[in-house]
Order: sequence, then C-alpha cells, then structure tokens
Amino acid sequence: MNDDPAHRPKPPSTSRPAAQSTQLAYTADWKHFTRWCRLQGASPLPPSPELVGLYLANLASPPDTSPALSASTIDRRLSGLVWNYAQRGTSLDRQDSHITTVLTRIKRTHTRPPVQKQAIRLDDILAMAATLPFDLRGLRDRAILLLGHACALGRSEIVSLDIGHSTIPGSSGQIEILDDGAVLTLKTRTGWRKVEIGRGSTDQTCPVHAVEQWLHFAKIDHGPIFVRTSRDGKQALDQRLNSKHVARLIKSTVLNSGIRADLPEAERLALYSGHSLRKGMLVSDQDVRSGASRKSA
Repeated sequence: MNDDPAHRPKPPSTSRPAAQSTQLAYTADWKHFTRWCRLQGASPLPPSPELVGLYLANLASPPDTSPALSASTIDRRLSGLVWNYAQRGTSLDRQDSHITTVLTRIKRTHTRPPVQKQAIRLDDILAMAATLPFDLRGLRDRAILLLGHACALGRSEIVSLDIGHSTIPGSSGQIEILDDGAVLTLKTRTGWRKVEIGRGSTDQTCPVHAVEQWLHFAKIDHGPIFVRTSRDGKQALDQRLNSKHVARLIKSTVLNSGIRADLPEAERLALYSGHSLRKGMLVSDQDVRSGASRKSA
C-alpha cells in the first residue's frame, strides 16, 4: 500500500469545483510540487507556507537548466496548490508572508514589460494597402487602412463610422465626403470632435478616394460604412464589421508586405495592432515637421 501523502484518497471537498481543463492543470501542478518536495527531502503535507514560498522561488529561478516560469504562470501554480490542499481537507493561506513576500519579489523582477506597439508610417501603410486585391473585400480593407491611418483612428472608431447621421446600434461617428476631402465627426467621452482630411495627390494613396470606391461598388449610401461581405465576396451585407477585423487586417498585411522582415513572425505580429494606425499618423506628422525644420535650418 502506498503511504505517500500525495496519493492519499481525497476526502469530499466543499470548495467550488474547477473546470475539467483547470483540474487537469492543477493535478499536474500538484505532481510537480510533490516531486520537488521529494527531491528536497520534505513532505507536501501538512501545508507549509515557508516550503511553498521556497518552491515558488525555485520556479522563478531554477538552479538547473529548466526554463524560468513567468510571474503569471507561477501565480497559477500557486492557485493549483491552494485547490489541491482544499481537496485534501486542509488549507494553504496564500496571504501568508512567506508566500506574499516571494510573489512580490518575483513580480517585481520577472514580470515582462508589455510590448510597445510599433507605429505604422506612411510608407508602411502604402505597402500594406498594395498587398490587397481589387475585389470588393480588397476595396473595403484598403479604405480601412488608408482612412484609419490618415485620421489617426482607433479600430473601434473605424468600424463605428456611418454615412450621414444614424441611430443604428454601434454608430458613434459620421463621415461626410466633400469635393476637396472629407469631414469625420466622432463621438468621444467628453463630446464630439471633428477630423478634416484633404484628398491625396494620387488616387492610389488617397483615403477619400478609397472610401468612395468602396461605397460605390458596395452600393452603400447610408448606414454603416464598413460592413461584412458575402462568402463569395461579391456583395456587401448589412452587418457592421467587428473591430477585431481591423486588428486581423493590420497583422495580415504587415506580414504580406514584408514590414520588419528581419524579425521572426511572432515578434512582428506582437509589434503591430489597431493602435499602430493611430500612433503611425502622429509619428508621420512629427517626421514631416522635423524634416521641414531641418530644411529651414
């Protein structure tokens, strides 16, 4: 008979049951912890906050060639131990100072900073737009990229645009196309703001022309501007696009255009998001102003 406390029958528990996938992860956590305890000549039962603190520190800075775990994974491991102790009729206080002190140190020294999103500059956005076909979807996505970049729009602002005033759900902005450009009226937390853009020097790079082409071939004269298309891509539907489409569009065209091809694909995808459009126009404006200053000097 196996007297290892880690393998004793589990008594009934009154704790809230975890999802099946979570239980599998917690079971693996317990096996890893009990194996570590055996190697240290220690017992996992009864629960010892000091021992658990040493275990968590070991996960963050393993003495062998094992990879160090991230702060979030270590926190998940701790949750697994708390759950496993509860299943065995006892409890582990995760607020004990032996545990909280270690966790604080781990989060301070091992938490990875968020990836700063790369700005999409003018040359980048033109290269991205050039990868799109000239079918209905391509016309729509080209208009999204060029308009979003020219007006420094967020992805939710892009998909919420309507032609004229609208009370359709999801609408929080309007666009009015004029002979010399376009005027966007956008709803913000503090009120409304207007964005005016002129026409580009060529139709291929003009955001206003791109929107006009999309609206013409999609036969849209009112309501949401950017909508889904039929499966065959030949007809525009009434359903407004989800903002996630803008994020996916940016990532796919970044890859297809070869931007930052010096980096692995995963790093390139992490560098660009919907925020890159808004950030890109601001950076492009700064480049223009700094270039003008150098010329005048």
